[in-house]
Amino acid sequence: MLRVLLVDDEPFIVQGLSVLIDWEKEGYEIVATAADGSEALEYLKEHTVDLIIADIKMPVMTGIELLEAIRKEEISDAYFVILSGYSDFGYAQQAIRYKCMDYVLKPVEKEELLGILRKVAKMSENTMLDEQNKQRLEQAYLARNVMSLLFGKFDRMNLDYVKNHMQLSEGVRYIDIEFCETMELEEQEEGELRKLQRRLYQACQDFLKEDEGHCIFDVSQDEKSYDIGFIYCDYMAAKQECTEEEYLQGFRKNLETVLQHPVHMLVGKKVADISAVAKSYSASCVLKSLEAFREKKSVYFYEEEVQINQGGIVLCKQSLDALIAAIEQNGKAEIRKCVDQLYEEMRRMGVTGDTMNLNINYLLFQLIHLATEQDDCVNQEEILHYISERSFEEGIMRGSRAHLARFAIEYGDYLTQLRKNVSRGVLAEIEREVRENYAENLTLRELSQKYYVNSAYLGQLFRKKYGVSFKEYLNNYRMEQAAQKLLRTDDKIYQIAQEVGYKDLDYFINRFIAAKGCTPAKFRKQSGK
Repeated sequence: MLRVLLVDDEPFIVQGLSVLIDWEKEGYEIVATAADGSEALEYLKEHTVDLIIADIKMPVMTGIELLEAIRKEEISDAYFVILSGYSDFGYAQQAIRYKCMDYVLKPVEKEELLGILRKVAKMSENTMLDEQNKQRLEQAYLARNVMSLLFGKFDRMNLDYVKNHMQLSEGVRYIDIEFCETMELEEQEEGELRKLQRRLYQACQDFLKEDEGHCIFDVSQDEKSYDIGFIYCDYMAAKQECTEEEYLQGFRKNLETVLQHPVHMLVGKKVADISAVAKSYSASCVLKSLEAFREKKSVYFYEEEVQINQGGIVLCKQSLDALIAAIEQNGKAEIRKCVDQLYEEMRRMGVTGDTMNLNINYLLFQLIHLATEQDDCVNQEEILHYISERSFEEGIMRGSRAHLARFAIEYGDYLTQLRKNVSRGVLAEIEREVRENYAENLTLRELSQKYYVNSAYLGQLFRKKYGVSFKEYLNNYRMEQAAQKLLRTDDKIYQIAQEVGYKDLDYFINRFIAAKGCTPAKFRKQSGK
């Protein structure tokens, strides 16, 4: 509702304007009335309105004097309409000088007032849209500069812009906010996941309020990651008089309540100020690769999961290097033997807790290095995380001997695939599978198992070659087949939907509109069928 202030020293005029039209129907609310310009001025010093309708001739302060005062003193930028019984051009000139949008002679005609209100509503809507577009551009430009800092590729201009457009303090962290993996999430189409990600972004902004610029949409840019980045500063917890962990847990719980879906946070190491935030971002990425070897938590802190006290560090390097060599050679029996030797050595030396984490961290970082040497074009941390999660099953403790053995064997297979560059032939096979079986419930996971290729790696290579995910590629192919059937057959639309793999007719129609810009029926009609 647009807020209106009526100003006139004659009560019956105010009353007449109030009942002349249906203000609510036009999208307006009369929030106050005043008997003269001085009374209106005092009201405007404390309240905001969108439209002021004022008589030109009043005691104490006239309508023209009120208009002049609010413009010169920058008290209000509301649209201003002058009412007058005097058809004097001099009054009109004065009013126009101070940005009066209209000058209406009494008695006010209903249609004339309606015309003015609709004009104001349109102008207000355009102003609001302009402001929203301006805010979006400013947010996008700020996010671009923040990401330059996160990736460590910035100059003084990037740094100064961020400092001038964000509230900052000492004690800065980069925090990755992600949905927890569930079966429900895995079954979602890419478009639905993207919508969910945008809802997460909006929920973050709503929680942060004036600090909404601290969240960044889609930082990782990985195919399977629908995350939101968050720049945390110590002042945020201090403002709420709570600890850092209490603040983040409160933030997380708020998101889960709004979205009705579990989320977790990967909290990078704390750095002194925003200029060093790239170190915190890198630490958050490390947490991502280690997550599968840690007990499930809602908030992971880098300092707790990675760093350890310097006293009493024990690195079982010889056993670890032997295991790495066995994984590289993909000898399954040797891998199991080396895992047993590693855990036996850690048991003898009393390695537990943080020190055990150090040994696992060393192993994982070395494996990432091996894979990167074979192919540096894909996100190896993402692959490692995927394999770690896949090798974990109920009844097996995370980071246990059984978990590590399963993981190491799968990773050995993955390295072998990299060396053989099997993806080239497999991509051609998958193209054939889509052509021949596009109406079936094809998934990249099942195809990867069929052709013995790691599905996370295959998914990244697929996007690299085709520019879209496998799901989008399959859906696009189905849409092309549907279009051909619409042109070449007289089959009913629901039949075509089923023939190309969609049981839900409404979903098929929505996908078709997204792909072709019109409904299947309209597409067929336009072709002359």
